[in-house]
Amino acid sequence: MNEELLIEQGLEEMKKTGNAVLLDVRSIEEYQEGHLEGSLNIPINRLPTISLPKENPIFVYCLSGARSKRAATFLNKIGYTAVNIGGIVGYNGKLVV
Repeated sequence: MNEELLIEQGLEEMKKTGNAVLLDVRSIEEYQEGHLEGSLNIPINRLPTISLPKENPIFVYCLSGARSKRAATFLNKIGYTAVNIGGIVGYNGKLVV
């Protein structure tokens, strides 16, 4: 799987992937201000406590793509299949508040 996708491409890829998890690694406050529908929020500093099934592919995003890149690298190192889909700063769709 490609390690980085643009957010729209990443969302399309996620929809085609069984048991995929959409993970927002921004802070709780940022998440509450607006997030992608169906996403799970685990701030990047809490990733070591992640307890998702390892067989679920994870599509990671943040605001700009920097934190999600670090998060995807970390998740791949600990046995998950994670893809950085970038930041919502470039996303034109609707966010959930």
